Amino acid sequence: MKEAKRSRKRKRGKVHKKSTTQAGDDPSKVSGVNQSMVSNVAISKTKKPLSFLDKMKARLSGGHFRMLNEKLYTCSGDEALNYFKENPELFNVYHAGYQEQMLHWPEKPVNIITKWLKDQSPSLIVADFGCGDARLARSVKNKVWSLDLVAHDPSVIACDMSNTPLEASSVDVAIFCLSLMGTDYPSFLQEALRVLKPRGWLLIAEVKSRLDPTTGGADPNNFLKAICELGFTIESKDFSNKMFVLFYLKKKEKQNSVDKEINWPELKACIYKRR
Repeated sequence: MKEAKRSRKRKRGKVHKKSTTQAGDDPSKVSGVNQSMVSNVAISKTKKPLSFLDKMKARLSGGHFRMLNEKLYTCSGDEALNYFKENPELFNVYHAGYQEQMLHWPEKPVNIITKWLKDQSPSLIVADFGCGDARLARSVKNKVWSLDLVAHDPSVIACDMSNTPLEASSVDVAIFCLSLMGTDYPSFLQEALRVLKPRGWLLIAEVKSRLDPTTGGADPNNFLKAICELGFTIESKDFSNKMFVLFYLKKKEKQNSVDKEINWPELKACIYKRR
């Protein structure tokens, strides 16, 4: 009986060894191994946790972005242009932080605007005010004038959004995609009016909280009323998105011959939360 027990123990030991992965074995060919467990183990081995230094760098980068973002919302376009002329490297810091924030948005306004443009004639000439990385120009067949405070790409024109080098009545579509940031934002819209052809399109995507009176934002009706008094008509409004609003307007065929004082609402700064 003792011999029989020892024999059974030896047999159990052999079975156990067959179900164990040895160094050099292919896990996919070893019986008894759950493939999802193998892949999870592989991921855990290759994915290194962030070091303390990496975490500090990310925190500093986020802090720089929030500082620059607040500055752009609380200074004039001319001041912002001069600031980035003196510190061009900070423009990259700002846009890296901006792209990081956009990762948390379920839908991006530039994608909706791109789709809208693709449904229009490719012959329309576009001015993208505050173009950032000029993604819109790369996404459509239209001729796009990409305008921003700094030109890190040859296709981008560096300028103040209230004083662009574009000729009067030379553009079919003017776009402000989250770029009405200066304290003098009405002058940006006046510049759009100047460069647009009669019946040209004005598209504005803006952070929703800036136009929400219940959270300290401006009344969207007062905002649109001011734009209409400037020389536009409202074609459509889209409040369906959680993060931003979209306005589609057209330049009036005939402009007012007498300049009228417009009561522009103040747009509060959009301050991103620390993540």
